[in-house]
Amino acid sequence: MQIGILGYGKMGKAVETIAIREGIEIAWKLTRSDTGRMRPELLQQADVVIEFTRPEAAYDNVMTCLRAGVPVVSGTTGWLEGLADAETWCRDNNGTLLWASNFSVGVNLFFALNRYLARLMKARPEYQPEVSEAHHIHKLDAPSGTALSLVQDILAQIDRKSNWVLAPTPAGDKDIPVTAIREKEVPGIHTVKWKGIIDEITLEHKAHSREGFARGAVLAAAWLTDKKGVFRMEDVLGLQSGIF
Repeated sequence: MQIGILGYGKMGKAVETIAIREGIEIAWKLTRSDTGRMRPELLQQADVVIEFTRPEAAYDNVMTCLRAGVPVVSGTTGWLEGLADAETWCRDNNGTLLWASNFSVGVNLFFALNRYLARLMKARPEYQPEVSEAHHIHKLDAPSGTALSLVQDILAQIDRKSNWVLAPTPAGDKDIPVTAIREKEVPGIHTVKWKGIIDEITLEHKAHSREGFARGAVLAAAWLTDKKGVFRMEDVLGLQSGIF
């Protein structure tokens, strides 16, 4: 397998390190200044593109690759409206796209636990959910895509909640409060709490480095090579069925 790396920041470089360690060839790597080189003849040298760019550029970057007929693994967050259009294009044109708010295997197991606990809490109105996340000061979007995935999965299960609000905006009875913290070089901490009067339940995932995100993206690229359609990391990890 040969991969193309679209976006050569910290995540792109981490992906390159993992890919080379696993014997995967790098067909090309492009930065923001290389957009003029994004022609089909170059893009098609890769079997799969791994894209970690910027929210404002992600849609155009992903669509350029898809129109060239190259499968895309995208990890850019903060462009959900454009993502929906890209996924529709894939379904209509036999393309291939896998997007994840977080590629870490541990985070995706965390997602599954969050969905399961939310399902249990559907019948327990005495517990109220809240979500918090902490990241490095360079992260552009707040709350993180991972935090949004967590809160959306809760909203899908809990009828008594219908929206989320970002602190310090006060939360109403039907809102899930979300807190986003930016400090130093924190790779990522995500916490879900269910608070009751007499006790509380906490789920937490703490990343120690970017390696888990990069390793998961490379795993997803290898899984995606012979497939058509729109996918998520739960497809890669077989988390679509069962109690989760």
